[in-house]
Amino acid sequence: MNGFGDRLRAAFDEVGQLCVGIDPHGGLLQAWGLPASAAGVREFGLRVVDACRGRVGVVKPQVAFFERFGSAGFAALEEVQAAARAAGLLVIADAKRGDIGSTMDGYAAAWLEPGSPLEADAVTVSPYLGPASLRATIAAAVRAGKGVFVLAATSNPEAVGLQSAEVTVVAAERGQTVADWVADGVAWANRVPADAGGLGPVGLVVGATVDRSEVGLSDGSLRGAPLLAPGFGAQGAGLRDIGTIFGRFAPQVVASASRSVLASGPDGIVAAIDSHNAELADALREENRG
Repeated sequence: MNGFGDRLRAAFDEVGQLCVGIDPHGGLLQAWGLPASAAGVREFGLRVVDACRGRVGVVKPQVAFFERFGSAGFAALEEVQAAARAAGLLVIADAKRGDIGSTMDGYAAAWLEPGSPLEADAVTVSPYLGPASLRATIAAAVRAGKGVFVLAATSNPEAVGLQSAEVTVVAAERGQTVADWVADGVAWANRVPADAGGLGPVGLVVGATVDRSEVGLSDGSLRGAPLLAPGFGAQGAGLRDIGTIFGRFAPQVVASASRSVLASGPDGIVAAIDSHNAELADALREENRG
């Protein structure tokens, strides 16, 4: 069984590093002529999956927009994720789960266990209870060939004060920030030949609009970690700037775009994906030449 990092690298090599978010919020449903209901988010999600088929390697459903419709919404999400995986897309469930003990085990079983109704290829998780709280989830992901993306340096402006604060735990290096402590604390599973382009199963969420130096996220903590980068497109970061933003880590980036793709509507989404892909590919070629 190939691990998540191997499958992600293969997807990068085959179709590129763009990730399309599946975010059926109310405004988009209306713009797409769909009802604000479980049936609406199901139809929206399936149309996005169909547009992404063969054009991108990764999709990222935002769980909240399905969850708001209760059990019917979850049933819609199950169908959308299953359709995406059947189409050969890697699915990152953007659920941002975080807890301890048996509760976290339950979340891992829900999102990462093979055969689960909500099975995804990876899930986003919160380290707010400490990076050690994620060890069992990470271990479960590795056993199942899955991945996790840990919130490290998020793109919302108010996060900087927390993520750049220095930790006081004895195990931390002197002057280490929360963001770097989290990244360092979950890196144990990423024992991969990063110098050969290898990626591990434990990724980090690092916003494309974030100044990594401002939050103290060290290069060492990023070794071998896939980097899920929201913030491209509508939030202000340009795909053309991926090299400037991430430097030598650009080949590890899952470049996530949602509104800038989805706002093109059902008739324009394919062209929007192709345009985003072209811009990203040009930027990465330029970075490689540099």
